[in-house]
Amino acid sequence: MHIFDSVTKTKRLFEPLIPGKVSLYVCGPTVYDDAHLGHAKSALVFDLLRRVLEAEGYSVTYARNITDIDDKIINKSREAGISITDLTDTYTEAYHRDMSALGVQRPTLEPKATESLEAMFELIGKLLDTGHAYRTSNGDVYFDTGSDSGYLSISNRRQDEADTQQRVESFGEKRHAADFALWKGVQDDSVAFDSPFGKGRPGWHTECSAMIEKHLSTHLEYAIDIHGGGADLLFPHHENEAAQTRCATGHELARYWMHNGFVTIDGEKMSKSLGNSFFIKDALQAYPGEVLRFFLLGTHYRSDFNFNEEDLLASKKRLDRLYRLKKRLFGMKVVEEKTPFQAALLEALGDDLNISKALALLDEMVAAANEGLDANPKDKGLKRRILADLAYVEALLGFGTMNPYEYFQHGIDEETKSKIENLIAARNAAKQAKDFERSDAIRDEISALGIQLMDTPQGTFWEKAE
Repeated sequence: MHIFDSVTKTKRLFEPLIPGKVSLYVCGPTVYDDAHLGHAKSALVFDLLRRVLEAEGYSVTYARNITDIDDKIINKSREAGISITDLTDTYTEAYHRDMSALGVQRPTLEPKATESLEAMFELIGKLLDTGHAYRTSNGDVYFDTGSDSGYLSISNRRQDEADTQQRVESFGEKRHAADFALWKGVQDDSVAFDSPFGKGRPGWHTECSAMIEKHLSTHLEYAIDIHGGGADLLFPHHENEAAQTRCATGHELARYWMHNGFVTIDGEKMSKSLGNSFFIKDALQAYPGEVLRFFLLGTHYRSDFNFNEEDLLASKKRLDRLYRLKKRLFGMKVVEEKTPFQAALLEALGDDLNISKALALLDEMVAAANEGLDANPKDKGLKRRILADLAYVEALLGFGTMNPYEYFQHGIDEETKSKIENLIAARNAAKQAKDFERSDAIRDEISALGIQLMDTPQGTFWEKAE
């Protein structure tokens, strides 16, 4: 397997620190609002990476953090008039719900910032003891970037005294403009935690390094195998994480760094400040989660992604073909069987998650399967191989997980669904009573709603008429 490393800017052979095992850490959400398409893209990319690594035979420990203490969270809780815990619990649950709808598997570990304070205290204490951090008169603790000879080696930027650090206000006692807060002292009655450095809150960058050291670190040359996140996190967030870990522990943070591209909407970079952030929950009202998954994964993870409905509809039609094939074999028992298609699919994804090649192989498989079934509708061996391939696609890519009939029902309101189900029940009762005239009349009534019925050995299924 090969991975493009953001630091060396080369595609590198993946070699885990511990044979057979992979440690993966991805920066998760700050839970003060609903998840948007940028969150979805990152979560889907690293969900796919995890699936591919597991298919390659690795045991993967995947951690994705939850930032549940932050200035934005504090401000939002004040505006809403609710506690920080109520706010963050609400949006954490919403995030999980949205990710589940997209087929994103839960990580092995999901540490929260508020549950990791002791690990942060330990990290900051080491940096103070070794002279890589310093205190200021107002209770802040800053990392001294000038003390780290490796600073900026992750982002490959040039040191510029005019650089500013996101989420860190400039303060006169900073030794260098690039120095960043490990701990922010709090003197008023706002949210704060007791610590060895006084009352305050952790800096944004502190939590990830502390969590990695606590939950994943191999204590070898590198703490973990792979660190991932959005391209916007490379600097300053990941640069600062790497510096903290390097100076506190003596080892580098990650052997490989992976970053997914930006999400834009009709060409504009997605940004709350631009007012064009598109929430996942809104998209899920119009499309099944798997359609969004297919669309968002359809562009290589390192490329910037432009979200527009025209491309989304074209992507859906591509996924529809997979579900029509699945419908032809619905209800048949799946038996695991290795095929050349499965090997080729894994090989494509093993090349830095080459999704374009993977989806081309999928298109070819679907077309060949349909041709084979048309020519040999009773070939049990062919059906068995197709079902094995569909099951492999489901496990590796997360496509084809739905009942194919329910997939084609999406977008029909609950009242209409209830009406259709009641009509089907009445039709089944009429058929059982051998009242075929009534049965046919009910079928015509259902057809008038734009619905077609399929009677199968597993029962009667329905979908929107094409």
